[in-house]
Amino acid sequence: MIDNKYIIYHIPGKKIGVTNDLYNRVECQQGYEVGEYEILESSDDIKYISKREIELQKEYGYKVDLIPYNELSVNQKLNNMNINVTEQTTTFPCPLNKLKGRLMDNLEMHWSTEHGEVVLDSDLAKWIVKSAKTSMFNNDRCYVYNKAMAKYIDNRKDELPFKKEDFYEEDDNVVFYFDMIRDWAEERGIYANGDPKTQSLKLVEEVGETCRAILKQNKDDAMDGIGDCVVVLTNLAELLDTSIEECVERAYAEISNRTGKMKNGTFVKD
Repeated sequence: MIDNKYIIYHIPGKKIGVTNDLYNRVECQQGYEVGEYEILESSDDIKYISKREIELQKEYGYKVDLIPYNELSVNQKLNNMNINVTEQTTTFPCPLNKLKGRLMDNLEMHWSTEHGEVVLDSDLAKWIVKSAKTSMFNNDRCYVYNKAMAKYIDNRKDELPFKKEDFYEEDDNVVFYFDMIRDWAEERGIYANGDPKTQSLKLVEEVGETCRAILKQNKDDAMDGIGDCVVVLTNLAELLDTSIEECVERAYAEISNRTGKMKNGTFVKD
């Protein structure tokens, strides 16, 4: 053990990583014994060791971390959820019925698994809640498999029912409007203190305003009303423990093969 140092360790054929607690990180969490790993370098300079880790990952031909260790470790310290990452799983320190709230409280948290870096956003949080299983050793803990999580992260863009052009782009990074709405609502306590019944009444109010704008042929107010309806629907879906994306995907699946005809300005299904 090297005290008060950041250590670059190497598990041959597996990975190169950094830790400041070699025993807990490599032996307890990942299950490797002395002789199955080696120490490549150590330093008390976290910036140097983070840069050197990436250099060695490239040199040895391993997958390179997207987030340098110094940024990752600072982010984790800022969050109040101490997850446990092993070679196979990521375990969360709460029961399943409290997992969603804990994840939403820690959005943008970063961690590293054998299969790559993980950045927690609201979409991934939903997948984790759906996929998590209660620990067989402790009912107050739950976990997901890292390989399945990595596969979801890699594939989820292709699985979304929307196209890239449906989103707003800024500096080449796609920003999801629904995520922006959810972040806005989360900051204002709508999910923590809101109620589906009051949100449904809010929806009726917004629909009424939209209809009045249409009757007055006021396009700007109608656009505002439609946007407000989408915001309320997004929040209503969250309060019902689903998402606006899932609701839209389900609706489209139902109407995609529907046939019918127009009658008095309205499509009437067969």
